[in-house]
Amino acid sequence: MSEPSHLTAVRTSYDTVADAYASLVADPSALDPLSRATLTAFAEVVRDRGLGPVADLGCGPGHLTARLAALGVPAFGVDVSPRMVELAREAHPGLRFSVGTMTALKIGDDTLGGVLAHYSTHHTPPELLPAVFAEFHRTLAPGGHLLLAGHVGAGTHRRPARAYGGHPVSYTSHRLPPDHLAALMREAGFTVTAQLVQEPDEDLTWRFASFMARKKGAGKPT
Repeated sequence: MSEPSHLTAVRTSYDTVADAYASLVADPSALDPLSRATLTAFAEVVRDRGLGPVADLGCGPGHLTARLAALGVPAFGVDVSPRMVELAREAHPGLRFSVGTMTALKIGDDTLGGVLAHYSTHHTPPELLPAVFAEFHRTLAPGGHLLLAGHVGAGTHRRPARAYGGHPVSYTSHRLPPDHLAALMREAGFTVTAQLVQEPDEDLTWRFASFMARKKGAGKPT
């Protein structure tokens, strides 16, 4: 069966920009205070629950995977771009990274304590997001947590010709309303426990939203 065109575009584009991306995208310590606090809170929640490792989906060169590990969370990364995975392995040899897609994760049912999807679902066509969120839900253990973060908007999309150092890209970026994303997570079986929307300012070009969500179930006691 042929690969969906959006996956081909994302893989090819990020293979092309991977080296520039790794040098241009800020280390997690340079994230804005709210984003750092949200990531830290997520790490504390999944670490304290002890339900399993965290999968950093769309991990890129592994910056956030390494940050989670530094916060005491067992974490591994998955990315659709082989070059991104290669860079992640070189930069963080003590962590595990593999090539994969969010619509067909090679992860068992109910095995993860957490899923991190940071700036990694916006290239997915909106009609395919329910399948992506269903995969997140399938792989999480009961009581496991999801942190989803990225740009939001009014249902618009962008098709940039170049990115990250001026390299050519062919992907599409979708900006969906925050409440629509939250509704899709609920339809997938999640309880959305927190939703934070940051408005543009001198440091933030577009609206940005973070969502904490939990798979229903008691999980292990804290």
